[in-house]
Amino acid sequence: MFDHAYGSYMKYAYPADELMPLSCRGRVRGLEPSRGDIDDALGKFSLTLIDTLDTLVVLNKLDEFEDAVRKVVLDVRLDNDVVVSVFETNIRVLGGLLGGHIMADMLKVQGERLQWYKDELLHLARDLGYRLLPAFNTTSGLPYPRVNLRYGVLSPNSRTGTELDTCTACAGTMILEFAALSRLTQETVFEDTARRALDVLWEKRQKGNNLVGTVINIHNGDWVRRDSGVGAGIDSYYEYLMKAYILLGDDTYLDRFNAHYVAIMKYISQPPLLLNVHMHNPTVSIRSWMDSLLAFFPGLQVLRGDLKPAIETHEMLYQVTKQHKFLPEAFTSDFAVYWAQHPLRPEFAESTYFLYKATRDPYYLHVGKSIVESLNRHARVECGFAAVQDVRTGRHEDRMDSFFLAEMFKYLYLLFTEKRDLPLDIDDYIFTTEAHLLPLSLSTTRPPCPRNATMLHEGLAEEEEIFTRSCPSAQTLFPNNPTFPYTIRDSHKHLPSLGTERLTLFSGIELPLHDTRAEPLEILKHLGLTLIPLSDGDVHMAGAQHKHEVSPVGVFTLKFIAELVSPPSKEPPGLSPLAVQVISPPFLGRMVLTAGPAQFGMDLTKEEHGVKGSLVQSEPYQACSTIANWEEVQGKIALAQRGGCMFAAKARNLQGVGASGVIFIDDVEGSRSEDMVPFQMAGDGSTDDIVIPLVFLFWKEGQTLLDALAHHRNVEVVLGAKLFLLGEDKEESPASQKDASELPHVEQERCFRGGWDQAVMEEASLSAPDDSWQPVPATQEH
Repeated sequence: MFDHAYGSYMKYAYPADELMPLSCRGRVRGLEPSRGDIDDALGKFSLTLIDTLDTLVVLNKLDEFEDAVRKVVLDVRLDNDVVVSVFETNIRVLGGLLGGHIMADMLKVQGERLQWYKDELLHLARDLGYRLLPAFNTTSGLPYPRVNLRYGVLSPNSRTGTELDTCTACAGTMILEFAALSRLTQETVFEDTARRALDVLWEKRQKGNNLVGTVINIHNGDWVRRDSGVGAGIDSYYEYLMKAYILLGDDTYLDRFNAHYVAIMKYISQPPLLLNVHMHNPTVSIRSWMDSLLAFFPGLQVLRGDLKPAIETHEMLYQVTKQHKFLPEAFTSDFAVYWAQHPLRPEFAESTYFLYKATRDPYYLHVGKSIVESLNRHARVECGFAAVQDVRTGRHEDRMDSFFLAEMFKYLYLLFTEKRDLPLDIDDYIFTTEAHLLPLSLSTTRPPCPRNATMLHEGLAEEEEIFTRSCPSAQTLFPNNPTFPYTIRDSHKHLPSLGTERLTLFSGIELPLHDTRAEPLEILKHLGLTLIPLSDGDVHMAGAQHKHEVSPVGVFTLKFIAELVSPPSKEPPGLSPLAVQVISPPFLGRMVLTAGPAQFGMDLTKEEHGVKGSLVQSEPYQACSTIANWEEVQGKIALAQRGGCMFAAKARNLQGVGASGVIFIDDVEGSRSEDMVPFQMAGDGSTDDIVIPLVFLFWKEGQTLLDALAHHRNVEVVLGAKLFLLGEDKEESPASQKDASELPHVEQERCFRGGWDQAVMEEASLSAPDDSWQPVPATQEH
């Protein structure tokens, strides 16, 4: 498998950064349509080759490793005029160069290979480190999210430096690589800089509960997004606190990790689920779905020694994986697909490896086997392995990210290989978040294996105390009880098939509600109940089946439920759908399509009359490159297909040629709003320049508009949060407005079904004179 993936990259893509496995060619930034911030990992520095260096050694491909080192030394240049992600460049390129140097130095010392090597990879790493340092030139010490490799951040030629915020993980995932670089070069500036960023994040935590948010302002340290979890946006910040203690021997990192971990286990962990909460009101879950990046967390819990919740969450993830072949990018609390993409992420394999290493339970070998089989059956293509664009249909995407070679194959190989067959002692190294190997010898002191008192609370069951050790031992964790992991897993094997159940309310005792609202939640948690608020105002219960015979302590009132699921102040109450209403003849406002909003662009909920415009299809349809029919697009609402690049890139291209709005149409054939979970389109981290309205339609609803455009010369629509009921007589009021929720039930169902309602079809078959309808007033302020 590895030979097929790596060989395809070297044959079809090198020296490009990544392989496009469906096109059998390399992805060169600037030559392919932009994918937005995904492309910020590409710096024209042979990314995949650098990211794969130490994987070649782990897999005992030493000839290929020596050849790869020569290629990097001779061919790679870092002074490219290109804007890259500080986070991705650090973990993939700086980490890859350091891991490659450490492996090359080890093999040279052994005396059989690389006798010509003179620390060239370390010199490249030092060069790159200095090119990343300008990103930290902020008043807070938190880094800019992007940097120009040649011009830095503040130079007029840098094309960056205007960003205001960054994610917590982006700022907090620098210490391992920067500290290793400092200790290998004896230049302390790198470690000092990374530590200052960690100090800021620690200082800005919510001190009442030790939670952090997801996005932070890099200049004043204010939180921009206050949702707190262990997945995307925060994940590796927690990971690097724990691993910085292991690698560097500094108790400060362990103390901080322990404080965060207590908060995670109190508020975020609802075994087997890992939910997102509001950092200032952590008893409230703010979304009903989880993202796939949290799959790393069971592995981190293994490092800490807390195996019981690690086993529970991993088992839940395995059941989701078995149901969908791969772990979707996001899935709901009842384990349905929320975001169907799977870019061959390695986090689930990573946790599988760590659990097997801690337990030696052959069950995890079977899990690893299932990962291998799924990759070969559903991702392998002629020129490598292709990401899966939709786990439901198996449709591929023309990408093979460098982390697939850097991490996935490393963890799978280590899972099935005995230590004696490795060319190094893997226990002498720690994995970075990109699975690069850094030697524990970098530590100035050897850390002891203390008991973590921060996890010991009154009332903690005696049998659970063994899980609070920071250095796990299989002999300690499973004394003469090889069935222990099985007993934990067994209760979670059927979660996806059972799903979660609607919570039935009963009259009963009222539980006291304190200011923190934590006590009732803790009572329910001890009862094995997990409450998950949904956007429709309902509550899902997971973890136990509710019965009328439940103890009176488990019965709670509607007042408590209302407080539990009420959204935090100043936070949006949930995802409110928008509408695309066709107002031109012969539809006359009767065709209304359910649309999803965007997190950027014009806020249509604040536009009283919506935004009106005529439709035109963008050319090219995906709008990822120069708009060919720009004259037609000017002043109109453009239709553009999802895929090929980020929503923000499409919006900029169309706004740049004068589009008054954009309707994005899903590229997954057959998708429709009645079957899919609505979502908000995300930006690329810097979208203040986009001011036009943007909405999203699933495929079926989009085809409705395309069909209308094909049959009628002019199709005019209103984008908005309200429906406009058109008068049938010219003397009547031009239009009356209603929220969708205010419509009569039958009319609401017909309007928002998303397809061609029979009544609409009948109306559309009739010709209508131009004076039989009144136009809807619309603002033209964009």
